[in-house]
Amino acid sequence: MSTFWSFWIISLTVICLGLVLWVLLANRKVAVKDDHDPENKTTGHNYDGIEEYDNPLPKWWFQLFVGTIIYAVLYVIWYPGLGGWAGIGGWTSTGELARDQQKAQAKFAETYDVYMKLPVEELVYNPQALEMGVRIFSNNCALCHGSDGGGNVGIPDLSDKDWLYGGSPEQIRHSIEHGRSGNMPPWGDILGSDNISAIGEYVLKLSGQKHDATLAANGEGLFAQNCSACHGETGEGMYVLGAPNLTDDIWLHGGEKNDILRAVWYGFNTSNMPAHKELLREHKLHLLTAYVYSLSYDYE
Repeated sequence: MSTFWSFWIISLTVICLGLVLWVLLANRKVAVKDDHDPENKTTGHNYDGIEEYDNPLPKWWFQLFVGTIIYAVLYVIWYPGLGGWAGIGGWTSTGELARDQQKAQAKFAETYDVYMKLPVEELVYNPQALEMGVRIFSNNCALCHGSDGGGNVGIPDLSDKDWLYGGSPEQIRHSIEHGRSGNMPPWGDILGSDNISAIGEYVLKLSGQKHDATLAANGEGLFAQNCSACHGETGEGMYVLGAPNLTDDIWLHGGEKNDILRAVWYGFNTSNMPAHKELLREHKLHLLTAYVYSLSYDYE
């Protein structure tokens, strides 16, 4: 906070407290309305024959007002309530948050420790663990992946068995902790429209879709030269690079012919998945991993 605004807030606070105190004290005594009749304590207002008296506040009420003003003064001295003044009590919102978090961690440590001792493969059979996991997922992941983990265009579906970076508990945990960032370079200016069309037909062939056999044959060699380094020689993708499998019917950006051609021509700079290592504590990372793993788990 700048010096000007700090001074501005201090001035307004002090002036307001002073005005409140002045109004309170100025109305403490009853004004005499008639010098010849000192006992006349009315305001001079008359409503249907009913006179309005000008009595002072009851003593207990006046003292209560004074007490609140004293409390306000002590409050802004002890707490940071006067502009840039930090207060003599050393209180900060971040400090209070840290203390509350420590209390919460101590309170629930025993409960969470039970789940921390169990591997993810066992937690998928634990209803209480999955119930906690779904709440963590809803608060941190559902905005992008959907409440059911079904994903969206450009955002992976977590409920199927198609994984960009692997679907083992260790791989899922790594994705959650460290985040992911993937992109596909544009090939339009490099290969030209004819070669892009040939590669598109070959990708259609890989995924078992209707395609032009002649163009697909030409595209096979182009694919091997330009695409196999990431997607593999057979087009089944690579977990280490996050390159999707092109041989199934699961598509991140659409699997129609035009979708494939657009992807090859323009490429994709996909949305980054943020790292949650610093956002979630260890037990939440463990429970969240178990829940995500359970979304595509085959229960027998």
